[in-house]
Amino acid sequence: MVKTSFDKQTGILHSIFQGEVTIDKLVDYIRATKNNTDYPRKLKIFTDSEHAEMNFSPADLMRIVEENYNSLEKYTFIHDAIVVDSPRVTAITMLYQELAKTNKYKFEVFSSRDAALQWLVEQ
Repeated sequence: MVKTSFDKQTGILHSIFQGEVTIDKLVDYIRATKNNTDYPRKLKIFTDSEHAEMNFSPADLMRIVEENYNSLEKYTFIHDAIVVDSPRVTAITMLYQELAKTNKYKFEVFSSRDAALQWLVEQ
């Protein structure tokens, strides 16, 4: 499951991944973010995947990359701070980081919520 809430005070979109997260759920989340015209065009996203079981393969990453590229057409820039807590999710996230390099999207992987939020505030 993917839950989102936007904090107007900080300008940060909080995305929480819990339980089983399939490729389809992730793509739906990316498309919903792309189509939301209320978010600032320079979007900061805090992604908490500490309690998620990512149920997709490394081969599915290219589909995620393609969806993100489509989403970036609607934004000036996106900063994404991703909190992970398992070796498997860390490995998938690091691989994704290499595949998704673009001038309009930057994300970092963190092991703590505080460090992730601090990085976003500094962007």
